[in-house]
Amino acid sequence: MTKDEIFAAMEKAYTGAGSTVEGSFAGDLLRACADGCAELQGLSLRNVGLTVYENGKRIYTDFGELLFTHFGVSGPMVLSASAHCKEGERYTLSLDLKPALDEEKLDARFLRDLTAYANRSMENALSDLYPHSMIPVLLARCAIDPAMKANSLTRAQRRALITETKAFRIPISGLRPVGEAIITRGGVCVKEVDPKTMGSKLVPGLYFAGEMLDCDAYTGGFNLQIVWATAHAAGSAV
Repeated sequence: MTKDEIFAAMEKAYTGAGSTVEGSFAGDLLRACADGCAELQGLSLRNVGLTVYENGKRIYTDFGELLFTHFGVSGPMVLSASAHCKEGERYTLSLDLKPALDEEKLDARFLRDLTAYANRSMENALSDLYPHSMIPVLLARCAIDPAMKANSLTRAQRRALITETKAFRIPISGLRPVGEAIITRGGVCVKEVDPKTMGSKLVPGLYFAGEMLDCDAYTGGFNLQIVWATAHAAGSAV
């Protein structure tokens, strides 16, 4: 190279910088699609637990906010969770809709509400526990008639509601297109870069910053910090 150059941005894999490029760029899309969630579109859930299973094995857990969208699910937890997902694998999300209540306390809460609203339909008797749009979905999953009176609910049906509340499962049908990605995953191998100057150890005068590097983090401003810090180091060294 005849002059110093800083490579600082990249949408997909770039291999012409004389360095080793690592990672799967099309895989880190930070969105997810889910089947069977059309009825919940627009619903935002707060303070829920999230567990991600890959081929039946738990790979990620989190707690926070989740949004049902026209394509499936999104929100801070899903953005972070999708960093662990890749194309070609089978994933399932499991939501704990009431993480502050164990099954015993949740059962006691059900009994209290069902007693208080004994003559109401099940669709109305659960209004203190769940968002309105989620009640029909829960009842359908448990094969409970929404018009059934609360005082007619059996113990087995109550048990089914508890199970569904603590493990509301959503099968993932795939990842969103790379054009909707929040960040680019992968990049130049950091072992080949001087951490003080961001200069290449292989090509003198070549510097890297931001998403050119094989360095990424969960959502929450951390990726912006990586960009700012590495760009400052590279800019100061040139």
